[in-house]
Formats: sequence, C-alpha cells, structure tokens
Amino acid sequence: MKSLHKFPQLLNAVKRSTIVMPVLLLFIVLLIQACSNEKLQVSTPPPPSLPVMSVNAGSETTYLEYPAAIQGEVDLDIRPQVSGYIEKIFVNEGELVSKGQSLFKINEQPFREQLNNAKASYHAAQAAILNAQLEVDKLTPLVQNKVVSEFQLKTAKTALQIATANAEQAKAGLGAAQVNLNFTLIKAPVNGYVGRMPKKQGSLVSPADQQALTQLSDVHQVHVYFALSESDYIDFNTKYGQSIAKGGLASLPGVTLVLSDASAYPVKGKIDMIDGQFDKTTGAITLRASFANSKGFLRSGNTGKIRLGLQHSNTLMIPQAATVEIQDKIFVYAVSKANKITKQPVTVLGTSGVNYLLKDGLVSGDRIVTRGFENLKDGDIIKPEAQPVVTAFNATNK
Repeated sequence: MKSLHKFPQLLNAVKRSTIVMPVLLLFIVLLIQACSNEKLQVSTPPPPSLPVMSVNAGSETTYLEYPAAIQGEVDLDIRPQVSGYIEKIFVNEGELVSKGQSLFKINEQPFREQLNNAKASYHAAQAAILNAQLEVDKLTPLVQNKVVSEFQLKTAKTALQIATANAEQAKAGLGAAQVNLNFTLIKAPVNGYVGRMPKKQGSLVSPADQQALTQLSDVHQVHVYFALSESDYIDFNTKYGQSIAKGGLASLPGVTLVLSDASAYPVKGKIDMIDGQFDKTTGAITLRASFANSKGFLRSGNTGKIRLGLQHSNTLMIPQAATVEIQDKIFVYAVSKANKITKQPVTVLGTSGVNYLLKDGLVSGDRIVTRGFENLKDGDIIKPEAQPVVTAFNATNK
C-alpha cells in the first residue's frame, strides 16, 4: 500500500527528467563546439615573419684551389762516371754551390796510370809512323830507278797507313784516359743547393749504383705543377681560351701559391705550360706555374695549393648560410609572389668567401629565405622581412 502512495511522485520525477535531459545534451554539444572552435583558433597562428632577400646578377671572381707539387728549375742527381773510392768531399749537405764548384774527389791514381799508359802507346804509334815513312822514302827512288820492284813500295805505303791508323787509335785511347781522369773530380753542373749525401769519404762508388751521390737543386725559380679535372679545364678554356689564342700563355692572369700553413706566397706566379694531353689514369691535365724564388724560400719537394681565379659575369651569388645540403644536393627556400615557400634545388658554380655562385636553379629577382627556415616545408606561407638586394658586387664589399 505504501508503494502505491509513492507512485505519483515517481511519475512526476520521470517527467521532469525527460525535460532536463535534452536540455543537458544540448548544453554539452554547444560546449564541445565552443572548445573545438577555440582549439581551431589556437592551431592556426599568423604566418612567421622571416628575413627574405632578392638575388640579382653581377660579376664576380671565384677562386679554386688545386694540390700542387714544387720542383726546382733544375733538379739533378749527381752520379759518378767512373768507379773508385771517394777520396774527398768538398761541400756540406744543404750548402749553396756555384756552377763548376768541386763537390767530390774520387781516387785518381788508377786513372792516372791508365793515362800514362795511353800516352806511351800513342808515342809508340807516332814512332811507327816515322819508321814506316822512312821505309817509303827509301824505296821510292829505288823503284824509280828500277832497282827494286814496285810491289815493295806498295807494301811499305800500306805499312805507313796501318801505322797512321794505329796512331789515331792510340790518340783516342789517350783522350778516353784523360776523360776518365777528369771524371774523378766531380763538379757542380749548375748553381743550386746540395741535398743529402748518403756516401761518405772512403765509400766505393760506381756508375751502376742505384743511389746517387747527392741531389743538386737550382731553385732561383721554381716550377709548381697542378692538375685540372676535365670539367675544370673546360671552364678554364672557356674563360681564357681566346686570350691564349691571341697572346699565348703570357696573357693569363697571375696565380697564387698557398703554402702548407695556409699562408700565401708573396710573389705571384705565371702559368707557362699546359700539358698536351689528359692523363688516362686520372682524367686530369697538368699545368705548370713558375714563381721567382730569389731568396730561396721555396725548395724542391715543397707542397701547397695553386689558387686559380676565374672571372664570372652575369652570375648570381647567395650566402652559403641560406642553403641546406640534403643527400649531396643544395637547396634554398624560394619565396613566391604570394609568399609561399618552395624548396628549390640549385647548382653551385663556385665559392667566393662565404657565398655561393650559382650555375642554375634561380633567376635574377628571385627571393629566398636567409635564415630561420629549419622548420619550413613546401607550401608554407611566411611574412617576408625586407633585406638588402644581394649582387656579386655588394656581397663581397660588405
């Protein structure tokens, strides 16, 4: 009975709940939409403001460096021409010597005896000529008077010719003996610096020795050899081919020698030789530049780099810091007229300081982002910040 009395109250509560639930559901939906709109507004911030510059064409010189080997104008191996013991050494290692200065003395006694023997043989041959001549002179009137036969005179004349030939042979032997004696004193064939001397006084030396007595380097002028790849040579020939055709190699601009400590040799050099063919092994061609070396600062065997300048006209230049390298390719972030970002690949022609010279990928008037592009991707919109127009001229004169 008590349950029947409470039934109207329960029925009223159910009626109230059927009215409140839709209202509650509507409130929840509106709340979710409000939160979604708030989140949408937060996820679409204004476009980032980034520095953008325009790139224009100009003229610029790029510098390429190539490994180089330095040699003296004359580099000689000093070797003995005769065998014997070194009797005396007249110079020290590293000494600067003059042409004709004595370097080594080989024991001359055996060669002097050979010379004396050659002189004796020559004198004997000359005496044989006199004796044969006397025989001819004696038989000539006898043949004329028909006292002896003409055959004897012919025999005597033949003996005279043999004696003359023997004398000439003896004279040649005398000259050879004199030459060998002279070879015992080894002199400097050119001015230059003496190298290491592995053979000491008392050493037995021979022309067949693999190791030279020393090396002699004339370095008042040095030759620096370097190689260009085929593509670099094509660029080089494109820039200077007409000048070479008109004025020869003397028309080429000077080159700089960069030493192993990265300092530049103070004297400019001139390219004076281009090899006639490419090396089939390396695919490179050898060039030679000559440098004055009056103070003897450079020596044979030095290494360094040749810095070669190439003039480029109507070319584009951009800061290296405005590029990114991905898988051996270089990209920039180009900005369209609508300020939309495009990751653009570029081809680098060379470098000039901290800038790249471009071969292709951009045209004059294009705009690129200079920094802050780490999180950019294709299609992003930015707000450009004005930057100075960069050309090859003003970029290098900042």
